[in-house]
Amino acid sequence: MIIAWQGACKEKRMIGVFDSGVGGLTVLQALRKRLPQCDFLYVGDTARAPYGRKPASMVADYACEIADFLCGRGVDAIVVACNTASAVALPEVERRCAVPVWGVVDAGVDAATRATRSGHVGVIATQATIASEAYQHRLEARGFHVWARACPMLVHLVEEGLAESPEADVLVRHYLTAMPEVDTLILGCTHYPLLRGAVRRAVGARVNLVDSASVTAERVAAAIEERGAGRVTYYATGDTKAFAHTARMMGEAGHAVEAIELGAAA
Repeated sequence: MIIAWQGACKEKRMIGVFDSGVGGLTVLQALRKRLPQCDFLYVGDTARAPYGRKPASMVADYACEIADFLCGRGVDAIVVACNTASAVALPEVERRCAVPVWGVVDAGVDAATRATRSGHVGVIATQATIASEAYQHRLEARGFHVWARACPMLVHLVEEGLAESPEADVLVRHYLTAMPEVDTLILGCTHYPLLRGAVRRAVGARVNLVDSASVTAERVAAAIEERGAGRVTYYATGDTKAFAHTARMMGEAGHAVEAIELGAAA
């Protein structure tokens, strides 16, 4: 759903974006491309990553803490750039915040709907996202046949900078070996687009690979009219040097990362 932006006019809009780690930078990049005039605050909760194996209630607590932090910094909207948090915590974040909130699950479903020809869609994601059945329910409601698989180790590969390694190819093939005939595969974690090469090598050219980043950016951009040039401020709950190193590899160079504390690191 597209949320109309209301309220008093501000000189520049500021959007908060968060993820358990660096995966959400894929969403941030799509947002910056569509909305270069906006300011962004990005939080990578690297001290408590990954979220995928944690209880839903714990992820919801983390998401609400980060939302409170971002609202306290004066953001005009929040993008939950984490599939796990979007799957299990989005309604709670929406109730908590007085600003518009977007998640990434519905955007991923929309992207798959556009891409599929046969109606046979696969989803790979974290354990928590798959267990929530957020993707499965939405896709099945549209009449699609769905295959879903949790891939708990893939986030670790990305966070360790091994997305283009031989290990990535081996692990991705392991997770996808039982995948039936599908024509569209949702990369249901914002870390997974960084493994697109390994996934493509595993499934071949016949399968459409989709993620939520560009569609999420389209939804947010549809609600905003801005002018000027924007900037990004980065925050991390864990090792800021490691975060900055991975961000540079993703093209997010030349930005300082500020360390923050949010609750007790798990």
